[in-house]
Amino acid sequence: MTAQTVQQGDLVTVIGLEVHVQLETDTKIFCGCSTDQTDEPNENVCPVCLGLPGALPVLNEAAVEGAVKIGKAIDADIPEETRFHRKNYYYPDLPKNFQITQYDEPICQEGELEVSVEGERRTVSIERAHLEEDPGSLQHVGGGGGIDSAEYTLVDYNRAGTPLMEIVTAPDFRSPSEVRAFLAKLEEVLEYLGVFDAERDGSLRIDANLSIISEDEIESGDVTDIGAEALAAANRTEVKNISSHKGAEKALAYEETRQKNAIQRGRAVEQETRHWDESRGITVSMRSKEEEKDYRYFEEADLPPLRVAGWKDEISIPELPSARRERFQEEYGLNEEAASKLTSTKQVADFYEDIASEFDPDLAATWVADNLLGELNYRDMAITDLEGRFEEVTRLVELVSEGEITAKNAHETVLRSMLDDEKAPDEIVEDEGLGKTDEDEVQQAVVAAIDENPDAVDDYESGDDGAINFLVGQVMQKTGGSADPGDVNQLLQAELEG
Repeated sequence: MTAQTVQQGDLVTVIGLEVHVQLETDTKIFCGCSTDQTDEPNENVCPVCLGLPGALPVLNEAAVEGAVKIGKAIDADIPEETRFHRKNYYYPDLPKNFQITQYDEPICQEGELEVSVEGERRTVSIERAHLEEDPGSLQHVGGGGGIDSAEYTLVDYNRAGTPLMEIVTAPDFRSPSEVRAFLAKLEEVLEYLGVFDAERDGSLRIDANLSIISEDEIESGDVTDIGAEALAAANRTEVKNISSHKGAEKALAYEETRQKNAIQRGRAVEQETRHWDESRGITVSMRSKEEEKDYRYFEEADLPPLRVAGWKDEISIPELPSARRERFQEEYGLNEEAASKLTSTKQVADFYEDIASEFDPDLAATWVADNLLGELNYRDMAITDLEGRFEEVTRLVELVSEGEITAKNAHETVLRSMLDDEKAPDEIVEDEGLGKTDEDEVQQAVVAAIDENPDAVDDYESGDDGAINFLVGQVMQKTGGSADPGDVNQLLQAELEG
């Protein structure tokens, strides 16, 4: 593994992640309550997800299927039998006072994910990924809304029982920027699998463990290869309440600086759990760090062992983004940048392939990767906002491909009006009079531009190639932008040299 090393003096940063991913299912993991995030608190609840006496859990098959897909995507070992346990601890958002999770027999073990960090590819080891239930959610009110300053806290149990996959990495990261790159890649893979909705509030949450280790304690001298003994000797700080890629990078950059400053001033780093206060951009101490024994795991007696032998082989996964990116470069002749843009989400990749099946792949790439995505990003929109309108975009590309309108007008007028006013392309072309001017009109405009601009003609005849661009602009002005610039250039040269 190659890794970017973050050092200050002889100090090395070591980071491991616990990524909590909400699985996209209609109902909760152990009951039939909806997973919809409603505006009304405590509406989607029942005796099971509230942990009332006598209520028994029933495992959601769709959640297991999602877990198996994730396991296959990260090339993990999926054992034929796995079990659920109770993790005992009390928080106000955990109604049962224990969480049903998996302990020493997780559904996914020893996986990996390849990521690109500043142009270098490397593999991050994933120690385990296990199924569990999500707690409820807390809303801190008053005092600035911080966990350490709020006047009181509201509890909403709608989220309690939503299926979670907790993905635990090895301590393979050496900088906050590496963490951000990994999270972006992981979310991309999850989105392709169709098991995750990034738009859902709280759908991806990160707990990060960060240690600072002296380079002198690394026997091999390789900061990417730190032994278990050095890791065990370091005090590990857990940072919680991180909910985005950018937030993870900022939180860990702050915590990295805090710990290094403490060490350089001769102060010990406490092994503790800290809360990331995004509004203030700092971490604050919550409690001392629990150890595994503090959770008093024991087997969940109300759920039988989970067996996926045979069934797991029937669960297929789609072509993943890295493989699709490589195929786009080979099959369509795209460069790496275009292929990356066009595989940024599964919806974008699917739409590109639909366009490329009907038109020139390079034209399709320009329209989807540059024009469409560029305009969507400018408006803070996503490809999913065009659901039901893909045929209209295809029609616009057809108009350009067949020479009915110029590429400039199609992009700057028609596409923008389609997104802003939700009109159909043919309607916009007709309303704006953007249909291509016929050849006679263009020829007349060419002759007029030459007659009206003798200085530009002289410059052209003197060898100033830039003069032709001025004349092209004059013709385009006369035709209202409806002529094709390439055709105009050819007509001008023919007229000037004739």
